[in-house]
Amino acid sequence: MLTKTKLNKRKILLLLVGVVVSLAAFRQGLYSQTATTPTVGPEYTTDGDFKLPENYRQWVYLTTGFDMSYNPAMSMGHHMFDNVFVNPASYKAFVETGTWPDKTTLVLEVRGAEGKGSINQKGNFQSDLMGIEVHVKDEAKFPGKWAFFGVDDGKTGKMFPVGAECYKCHAAHAAVDTTFVQFYPTLLPIAKSKGTLSAAYQQESAAAAKK
Repeated sequence: MLTKTKLNKRKILLLLVGVVVSLAAFRQGLYSQTATTPTVGPEYTTDGDFKLPENYRQWVYLTTGFDMSYNPAMSMGHHMFDNVFVNPASYKAFVETGTWPDKTTLVLEVRGAEGKGSINQKGNFQSDLMGIEVHVKDEAKFPGKWAFFGVDDGKTGKMFPVGAECYKCHAAHAAVDTTFVQFYPTLLPIAKSKGTLSAAYQQESAAAAKK
């Protein structure tokens, strides 16, 4: 026969168990909601300009190039860095599939390079922001699925004309889905393992290896 004291202890124990179970269910609900809530895709003004996300530097960092140029005859006359960021949801999808999902947004941030400053004696470090370009995949909005934008004011960017050279260059030489994954060292091995590298890129790589 249970005494009153034992009954009270059992009630308290059952109550504590109920609280723990409820908290676990609540946490699981929050996780599920976060995992299934759709992410916000690229946004545009009423004129069709791209709205640059204010937090793009909190996205996934892919790579930094230094004085890169795809034209051998081009001379910039100054040093330059370019940093590439991609929205987290698209990065996750690429890691899983080796290709980019719809609504992918890649931000290229161009910064100047300085050699003299503080205690630096050799090499270069990044300095002022010089420009921003954006590569967006929006299948319902663009006939070619992808579009390029130039952001001049740090807030919005106008779309480059479809006939611009950047479209042709990316279509002809991109490693994956019109993007230069060949310059993204953390993603290139993934594309190789998933078998998503373009035929054009593989041919170029084979030809370059023979030189």
